[in-house]
Amino acid sequence: MAIRQPTGWPPDPWWAHRGVGGVAIWEAKSRSPSTILGSSASGTVIERTRGVSTLLPTAPHERPRERLLLFGRETLADVELVALVLGGGRALERALSVLAAVGGLSGLSRATAHELVKIPGVGVAGAASLSAAFVLGQRMVVDQLPLDDAMRGPEDVARFAVARFGPQPQETFAVLGLDARQRVRLVRTVAVGSLAQVDVHPREVFRPLLRAGMHSVLLVHNHPSGEPEPSAADVDLTRRLFQVGELVGIPVVDHIVVAAGRWRSLSLLGLMPDGP
Repeated sequence: MAIRQPTGWPPDPWWAHRGVGGVAIWEAKSRSPSTILGSSASGTVIERTRGVSTLLPTAPHERPRERLLLFGRETLADVELVALVLGGGRALERALSVLAAVGGLSGLSRATAHELVKIPGVGVAGAASLSAAFVLGQRMVVDQLPLDDAMRGPEDVARFAVARFGPQPQETFAVLGLDARQRVRLVRTVAVGSLAQVDVHPREVFRPLLRAGMHSVLLVHNHPSGEPEPSAADVDLTRRLFQVGELVGIPVVDHIVVAAGRWRSLSLLGLMPDGP
């Protein structure tokens, strides 16, 4: 006989709570072959019994749409938000399939509409909706770049850098030009490479900065591999660009590496070259 999630909060002691793909999951430790339950976007519970998933009805206030309106969007799990964007029937199961296929939210942010449409159950409409939702989120963060405020440290631009360059499928190298008051006045992509590397020439880095009359520069590039730790090649490139910057009068103040929603600052890591 199938086990239903015990009502009330917290769950009965013989239920263990864990997270799977951002979904609240209760796993029965004993008593029944039915082992996994989770709420879906359409107001149902997924129950797995001997490897077979079935959908069971839930109370209206437990449905993601109603919970979003009642308690706010922050209460929904990642997979439920994806399911709401997809819409339609069996939305949670389709959302789980999407996240599993692309490697979670980080992979979903980098996936193209053409890649998403190949996932069973997504379709053209779902792929377009997911792509549009992520682009809107990225643009919101980009718009929050504090253009009129002086940069006090890498934290001030890290969120922008993660949103703007982190999802790129190839290594992308960019420069953020700063004026004399350390305000961002120029953002330029100067090189795009492959999945594992990007060739950066000092001429391409400093040309837009010189033409715009920038006072200093912040370097940014991404690691599509998902690991933000700077490599030996990153440190060496930073050293070479630092030297060029000293020669042309546009000092390199920091180099930020972004990947999978995380970032590292060579300045904070103590890897920036010493000045003359």
